[in-house]
Amino acid sequence: MDLIDGVSTVSFASLVIVCWNSSKYLPQCLKSISLQTFQDFEVIIVDNGSADDSTIELEKRYPNLNLKVERLTTNQGFAAANNLGAHIARGKWLILLNADAFPEPNWLAELIAASEAHPEIASFSSRQLQENNPQFLDGMGDAYHVSGLAWRVGLGYPSEYYGLDSTEIFSACAAAAMYLRQAFLDVDGFDEDFFSYFEDVDLGFRLQLRGYRCLYVPQAVVYHIGSATFGERSDFAFYHSHRNLVWTFTKNMPPIMFWLYLPEHLIANFIYLLYYTLCGRGKVLWKAKWDAILGLPIAIKKRRAIQRKRKVSNTTLAKSMKHGWLQPYLLGYKLRRTLKFTKTDKL
Repeated sequence: MDLIDGVSTVSFASLVIVCWNSSKYLPQCLKSISLQTFQDFEVIIVDNGSADDSTIELEKRYPNLNLKVERLTTNQGFAAANNLGAHIARGKWLILLNADAFPEPNWLAELIAASEAHPEIASFSSRQLQENNPQFLDGMGDAYHVSGLAWRVGLGYPSEYYGLDSTEIFSACAAAAMYLRQAFLDVDGFDEDFFSYFEDVDLGFRLQLRGYRCLYVPQAVVYHIGSATFGERSDFAFYHSHRNLVWTFTKNMPPIMFWLYLPEHLIANFIYLLYYTLCGRGKVLWKAKWDAILGLPIAIKKRRAIQRKRKVSNTTLAKSMKHGWLQPYLLGYKLRRTLKFTKTDKL
């Protein structure tokens, strides 16, 4: 049995919470963590330069938690802060949880049980319910389309009917995810140039390239507020998501697949530029795409290292992705139809 500082690493987990001005949510998050039925874990809080009292005397306020607080002087971004937590962590399992996510008491136990039942899996995604509307899913993890677009699987769907079965997905949503720590470190963790948004999809892509698969665990339930820091439709989130999706495609798509799906990628970017320009949000999106282009030399340099370490075939990788030219653009239509028929069934 491996030991680190006298601690068994067989099931020992390290729970990392990155917070930034999260005093409104962090107490409820930590209370939920303290009630976990699985207790073999440490808690690492990385304060990303908060200006509020989010982490003041946390160690004294939660003496029953195996708690360590790392305080940064400035906001280094979600990606860098989680990477710091991962390097501090001692556990076999690295568990990431947003400060605005509140897990049920058996959440950790279910994730650990899933890892024991599926030793071939290296990352696990939780069943996220909307905190303010738990009758709807906040997501099951991320889907990745060959065009480079990605979306939260099950977002907005009725939780009574959807997301009830375990299934493999492309990548875990980092708001409530568990990774084999060694796998996380093997692929160099999150890309810190991303700062925030799309970093978990990018990580999931690199894990897939190395043969590390991801499983959705419906029994591991978390109530998530979502976008509590910057707002769901903020310019900040909009900019980083659309810049980072370009870098994700450029870095990770294998050569043959890159050239095969590049037309879909370019068309997808053009469609979004056109649509949001007509909607009055073009300024932010054009800046995102321009900055993505400026960052391509660095992305291409990273690409070389990533592709050298790839272990899976194009066929295997393609099976983990979504296909069909229209699929990303019909998500809203499918959701509206689902909600309409679900409402009709209940009448």
